[in-house]
Parts: sequence; C-alpha cells; structure tokens
Amino acid sequence: MSKSIAQIKEEFKQAGDSGREELYRIYGGDSRAGVRALISRYQKKDEALAAERRRLAEMRKYEEQYSDCRFICGIDEAGRGPLAGPVVAGAVILPADCEILFLNDSKKLSPAKREQLYSEIMEKAVAVGVGMASPAQIDEINILNATYEAMREAVAKLGVQPDVLLNDAVTIPELSVLQVPIIKGDAKSVSIAAASIIAKVTRDRLMVQYDGVLPGYGFAQHKGYGSKEHIAAIRKLGPTPIHRRTFIKNFMDTEI
Repeated sequence: MSKSIAQIKEEFKQAGDSGREELYRIYGGDSRAGVRALISRYQKKDEALAAERRRLAEMRKYEEQYSDCRFICGIDEAGRGPLAGPVVAGAVILPADCEILFLNDSKKLSPAKREQLYSEIMEKAVAVGVGMASPAQIDEINILNATYEAMREAVAKLGVQPDVLLNDAVTIPELSVLQVPIIKGDAKSVSIAAASIIAKVTRDRLMVQYDGVLPGYGFAQHKGYGSKEHIAAIRKLGPTPIHRRTFIKNFMDTEI
C-alpha cells in the first residue's frame, strides 16, 4: 500500500538537504498530482538555495584571498547622509566556515530581514564591535573624520586584534593593521555585508528610540534622512539636539 500524500509531505518536511535527494529518487515515479507538485516545490527551493550558496561563494573571494589571516574583519558604516543622529560603524569577524544565508548589503534587505540577520550575525560571529560619532562630533570634525572615529571605535571594541580589515571603500587613518578598501564592499564581501547590517540595525533602533523622546519629526520613519516631511518639521519645530547643524543650515530660514 502506497503512502498517503500527507505522509510523504511529512517525510519531506523532516528531511535535510541531503535527505531530499533520496526522497526524489523514491517518489520521482509517483504519478499523483499532489506528489508531483510537492517534489516540484522542494526542487525549486533546492535550486534557489544552490543559487544563494553560489552568490555567497562569490562574496567570499576576499576572505579566501586573505585566508592565511586568522581574524578577518569587515568594516562598514550607516548614517553618513542623514540630517540627524549619529554615524554608526560596525566591525565583524566571522568564522572561516560560517554560512549565513541571504547575507547582503544592508540597503538591499528589508528591515525585517536585517533584524533576522542581525541576530544570526551576533550569534555566529567571533567578534562584533560597534562605534558611533555624535552629531556634535560630526559638526566639529566633519562627517568623514567622524566616520573614521566611529570605525576606529568599532575596531577597538572587537575584543580581539584583527589581522586584516576589509573596508567598504575607505582606508581608516591611525590604524596599523593591514587594510583592504573595497569599492561597494558591502555587496562583495560577507564580512563587510555583516558589518553593514550591524551598523544599520543599531542605528535604526536608536532612531526609533529618539522618536519616542523627540516626537513630531518622524525619526522612526525616515531615520533622520532628509525627507520632505523631516525638513518641514525642522522648519516648523526647529532643530533638536540630535540634528547636525552643518547639514541643515542650507534650508533653515534663520541662523542656527
């Protein structure tokens, strides 16, 4: 007596990646439409998973290039462009054999996916460091130097000494460790992608908190970026302590 479709469905549900190949062989000749649809659905999932693993393999080429290094650290920032809030840098060292599916440039991910990946990165990483530079620092030393400050702080907070830094586009002054600047690195390196997610989620959470204590500006929605609604709120309510004075002076009607 053949198994019911419900039983076969449960077998597929319980099987791992390698176990499904055996199930395809066993049930591949089953003529029932429900079984054929079940096999087709899982095969499409397997094809998508294989494609994702090929994409991640391509994103590991810099990590493989520096595989002689024990601790390879990715560096990225979030918040260079907003009118309000800090610039935040993330530093992440992943294990050599670490697989985090769908890891990517944080800008290419939904907020929900970023949150999910943030938790996985925090769980699997060898070390994570986060650094910040305040709006006052940004106004005092400019956004580029403030970004460098945040990046140096992130590296210092790792708890281990990295052997090489894979940076998103920049070379950070005042660091003696080997640095590899990679243009659009958050889409080319798993380590930098992980750092971009840590930085972005950290900053977004902070901006949501600011929204609770500084209502009326919409920080939870635009995260401090220069939306029309945000600019209108600044003109109506005036700047807050978290606004970057050097960023908003051009559209303020009066001197600030």
